[in-house]
Amino acid sequence: MKIPVPRKRGETYTITISYQSKRYYCTRDTAKECEQWAALKLLELKAQTQIENGELKPKFMFRDLNNKYYQNVGQWNESKSSRAWIKGQYNNFENKFGALAQKSIYDITPKDLTNWRNKRLKEVGENTVLKEISHYSAIFSYAQKELFVLDENPWRQISKPKKPKARSRRIHPSEIELILKTLNYNLGNEPVLPQHYVAWAFLFALETAMRRGEILLMEKKDIFEGYVHLPKTKNGDPRIVPLSEEAKELLKLIKHEGRRIIPQSENAFRLMWEKRKIAVGLNDLHFHDTRHEAITRMVRVRKLPVEVLAKITGHKKIDVLVNTYYNPNADDLVAAFNG
Repeated sequence: MKIPVPRKRGETYTITISYQSKRYYCTRDTAKECEQWAALKLLELKAQTQIENGELKPKFMFRDLNNKYYQNVGQWNESKSSRAWIKGQYNNFENKFGALAQKSIYDITPKDLTNWRNKRLKEVGENTVLKEISHYSAIFSYAQKELFVLDENPWRQISKPKKPKARSRRIHPSEIELILKTLNYNLGNEPVLPQHYVAWAFLFALETAMRRGEILLMEKKDIFEGYVHLPKTKNGDPRIVPLSEEAKELLKLIKHEGRRIIPQSENAFRLMWEKRKIAVGLNDLHFHDTRHEAITRMVRVRKLPVEVLAKITGHKKIDVLVNTYYNPNADDLVAAFNG
């Protein structure tokens, strides 16, 4: 289409173009600026028509899709821990994907994603990569099923890393003593200092199989006679956690006036735990290992049937509970068999 000639009006120039029976105009300081605007506007209008007719895909970079998903879906996730993880993915998106972030979602191929997967596996573990693949696949599914801008999801066409064998780490009594010692805490004492509360939480987790986040969010109003009521847990459902006599004694040691049992932020707690355990050479010990230890003890000592145990621990999948968190040693199995 021929660009019309701009017309001078006073100190400025104006130009008018027609496209599909509609008129568009602008005013600029020079005739050349008017011509440039008209050329770009016509290209834009033609491209929009081609998009609407299905002849052309709209410009939609991976970065744009990531932003849209986070604004409309990710930041509203019901789980606080999931929201925090998704926000971390959102904030680190550019560093994680580099040039791929600037690529159109229509041009991203399974080969691109396979190359990204292989590079990522050199930086982090298999579980992290599996979780990230699941997250970014959900973003492309959102584009496909909610925005209707994609016909297929390339993330579903790549091979996932093999899931590593689940941890079966047990905690030896000598390791418990070592953790208490490095945190300067004596069993039976009222926790006062930040490191004391970390030690207290460690002991409480061994008695209840509660997650670190659940213990940190636990409030005094959640404590009842014989049990703790967790109004919101990792899977989004409330849960009742029965209290052993040892757990009840630990709760009696909490005497501060605050609302939460542990008067400490999650980050401060985590840093204290990591620093102190490394200082005594327990690098391979995770706080979450207390959950493995506690569940195995519950089976061994209390002979709890698996359906009751699942209610206490909050596992919706029995196979995960049995195959991942119940970690008996040879003596435990022999005792259970003869018992």
